[in-house]
Parts: sequence; C-alpha cells; structure tokens
Amino acid sequence: MEFQKTPGWLDWYSGPSKPKFKLPAGAVDAHCHVFGPGAEFPYAPERKYTPCDASKHQLYALRDHLGFSRNVVVGATCHGTDNRATVDALLNSNGKARGVASVKRTVTDEELQAMHDAGIRGVRFNFVKRLVDFTPKEELMEIATRIAKLGWHVVIYFEAVDLPELWDFFTGLPTIVVVDHMGTPDVKLPVDGPQFQLFLKFMREHPNVWSKVTCPERLSVTGAPALNGEQNAYQDVVPFAKAIVEEFPDRVLWGTNWPHPNLKKHMPDDGLLVDFIPHIATTPEQQQKLLVDNPMRLYWPEEKI
Repeated sequence: MEFQKTPGWLDWYSGPSKPKFKLPAGAVDAHCHVFGPGAEFPYAPERKYTPCDASKHQLYALRDHLGFSRNVVVGATCHGTDNRATVDALLNSNGKARGVASVKRTVTDEELQAMHDAGIRGVRFNFVKRLVDFTPKEELMEIATRIAKLGWHVVIYFEAVDLPELWDFFTGLPTIVVVDHMGTPDVKLPVDGPQFQLFLKFMREHPNVWSKVTCPERLSVTGAPALNGEQNAYQDVVPFAKAIVEEFPDRVLWGTNWPHPNLKKHMPDDGLLVDFIPHIATTPEQQQKLLVDNPMRLYWPEEKI
C-alpha cells in the first residue's frame, strides 16, 4: 500500500555523528519508535499524520552506532492500536528490546498475554489533542486495571497546561506511571514557576510516578539545535531536565525519541542528542541510573543487575 507523507514532514537524520559522550555499558534507549514500513505494516486510517518509514533494522543500526545496548520501542500514534509493527520489532531484537503498546478496551486477555510474551511491558495513554482523539477516562482506567495484573505500567503523554484537570485521573492509576517528555513543559516559563513546580509536586507526592527526561529537540525554544557539531544544544531545556534527574534519580529514563515524529523546525543529529545527556545527568552515578539501572528495573526486572 502506498502512503503519501504529511506535507512538510521532516525525515530522520541520515548519517548521525558518533557521540563524544561514552554511554555506560548496557545503556538503554528507553523511548523510540518504528514507523511501518507502511507496505508491511500499514498506517492506521484514523491517524493524524503520515510519517516517513522508519524500520526496525534502521532503529537497531542506530542503537549500535550510538553505543546503546537495548531499546524500548513505544507504539507510534500513526499506527493507532495496531501494535504489529512494534511487536515485530521486539520479536526481531534478540531480546534486546521491550515495548509499550496502545490498546482499546476490547483487547482480549489472550492478546495481552501474546503481547507480554513478545516483550510489551506497558500501555500508553495519549492526551495530546493534536495526535489522538479523546478516549473516555473510565475506559482507560479499565485498561490500566487489567494490565496491572501483568505487571505492566502506564505511559502518559500530555501537555503541561492539562495536568491540573488530569491530576485526579493520573493519581488514581493502579500501576507505575511513566510521564513522556517531562510532561512537555513550556520552557519559556521559569523552572521555579507554578507550571513546572506542579509537575515536580506530582512526582514528589506520588512515588509511583517516573519521568522521561526526553525530547529537548521539541521542547526547546531558544536553544541551539543538535546539528553541525553543537555540543551545547537545547540549553533552555537543561534546567528542567536537570531538576528532575537531581531530585528523582531513581525514577528517570532517557531515550532518543527516534525517528522524531512531527518536528517542524529541524531534525537533530542523534549523535549530538546523546551528547546532551551529560548536561542533565552530570555525574557517573546519575548517568548509570538514568541509562542502565532504571530502565533495566522497569523493563527487564528478571535480569537483576
């Protein structure tokens, strides 16, 4: 089946640099996606965008090039609740990938078990209106209760301005809750301002809440992009990510977000994106937890470090 990319779509960066930052042994890229390929895994009819293809082979080649050992593949919204592309990537990873799925309440216990056997360990609830249609909260809570029995967690993607209205739902979830991209803070606002402080309060008061300190390439407003050898990219995002890493070192994850869906201004060099890590996790201890210990505990708990 032929798919036409959304006009203006930015394809992932070809020929990324080799990171100057040496990742710790066993590092996990804990947030990345596969797109199709559309001819093999068609994009969902209800999708809000049509991406370029980004295959499992290309993802795993990037993993090896950057120096990661494993991946956590998050089902992309362009595939809706069809998890075949993600599951296929997991089954072809030699055990080096786990995944996060999107499901409807009609999913059967047998389907959930099959996904678990393939390596799925969480479901993603998306509240970003430009990406998905609304799903009733009672339906999501029903799904969360079912996947809790498998030991899975819930990944939540939302805009910072929506946290107050979603607070009660999020704090009622019966699992570990992993927040995508720090709750997408507006980095033009101060770190010590009410918006970001509410997010820190959310994590402080709920020890089951984790955060991915990811996606500076989307969050940044004034920072230099990770291009042309830039070693100090996205400096306006650093204080936000650093605050989370320093206060909650055991509940943070990092990932490339490859192939970077829906970027509008630039496509980062993933090697330079890895070089962003020591700006937000400044000690070897923090880097070890962020990149190895925490993702292993969440996604490969059977492998005690």
